Amino acid sequence: MTEWIDIGAVGDVPVLGSRVVQAPGDDIAVFKAADGTLFALRDRCPHKGGPLSQGMVHGHAVTCPLHNWVISLETGQAQGADQGCAHKIPLRVERGRILLGSSALMAWAA
Repeated sequence: MTEWIDIGAVGDVPVLGSRVVQAPGDDIAVFKAADGTLFALRDRCPHKGGPLSQGMVHGHAVTCPLHNWVISLETGQAQGADQGCAHKIPLRVERGRILLGSSALMAWAA
C-alpha cells in the first residue's frame, strides 16, 4: 500500500512552472501545466542531468534548459528522436493539497 507525503498546496506551484521538493537521493520537480494538471518527476534530465525544474513547461511537457530535450510530464519519457526517461513520481491531489507517493520515492532513492 502506498503512503502519501503532503508537500504543499496546489497554489504553491505556479501555472506553467514548477516547485522543487527535496527528497532522499535527489530533488523532485512538481510541475503545473496551463490546464492545471500537476505532475512530479525527478528533477534531472535523462540526457545530462539538467534541472528540469528550470525548463519551460508547454502542454504536458517540459524542455530541459541545458540541451532542449523535451520530456513528457505524463510519462517522464524523452520525446522525438531522444531516448531516456526522467523518473516519474506518483502524485495525487486531496482537498487542495499535493501528495507524493512515498514508496516510489524510497525505491528510487535506494
